Amino acid sequence: MDTNILLENGTNELEVLEFTLGDNHYGINVAKIREILSYQPVTPIPNPHPFVEGIFMPRDTMITVVNLRRSLGLNDSEEDGLFIITNFNKLNIAFHVDTVIGIHRVSWAEIIKPDHSINANEKGVSTGVIKIDEKLIVILDFEKIVTDISPETGLKVSDIEQLGERNRCDMPIVIAEDSPMLSKMITDFLKKAGYTNLNVNGNGKEAWDKLLQYKADGTIDKFAKCVITDIEMPVMDGHRLTKLIKDDDELKHVPVVIFSSLVNDEMRRKGEQLGADAQLSKPEIGQLVQAIDRLIKIAPSSAQEPAAVAAAE
Repeated sequence: MDTNILLENGTNELEVLEFTLGDNHYGINVAKIREILSYQPVTPIPNPHPFVEGIFMPRDTMITVVNLRRSLGLNDSEEDGLFIITNFNKLNIAFHVDTVIGIHRVSWAEIIKPDHSINANEKGVSTGVIKIDEKLIVILDFEKIVTDISPETGLKVSDIEQLGERNRCDMPIVIAEDSPMLSKMITDFLKKAGYTNLNVNGNGKEAWDKLLQYKADGTIDKFAKCVITDIEMPVMDGHRLTKLIKDDDELKHVPVVIFSSLVNDEMRRKGEQLGADAQLSKPEIGQLVQAIDRLIKIAPSSAQEPAAVAAAE
């Protein structure tokens, strides 16, 4: 199956691969997929996480195989199934599924965000639901599944600690991130790095609406010195948000940092074409802070007070 379908930049669309586990239908963003392979035997590893089947090496690349049925609390299948080989957060992971149905091109505006009854206590692994031909397809949070298996693959507070002593900075930063867990982690880490004036939004549309309000009020530079955005978000994705900002003569001077698990070579080219000022993969929280420092011209070890820094701008 061809998973290299190219989308025009900034259209707020994505390709979703539909697959099954038993009678249940699930989805994954095609941008995460490297290829789809027929099942092949895997090599067990000592003392693995219960969700990990083992490892295999197609074309001399070692890949960990995650049993997606087990991770969702389902019984193992008697059929061999397929491997969906993914790449995100700089990791190559194979997810063992039953069958693959096909690819759907949809708008992020069509994706329904799960409420707290589905994703309770930040433990849910669904990022959205789409309805196609009277069928509900649940889009899974593959980053969370992998982080639950191996927490060190997620954001690391040690990256911030390695930056050393940081001073407080009141420069306003607008954040667009739909994952409650990641949103909290990012804001906590930025606060540890000294950035305390954070405006957090659940998707690109919420962030865009605020930017439009600041533009109308003539207060852009007062309330938005930098924008940090995920790529995958319901309603409006990060690429669309970046395009809208950079196509607007009154907003295009605001630096935009794309901070996403999807930042690979192809996505980086798309972000560059849209005018993103920096692009970083989700584990690189330390580099995110350094990028913000550079883009809003803050010296991390400077003793300037916020007022003095603002005056220097």
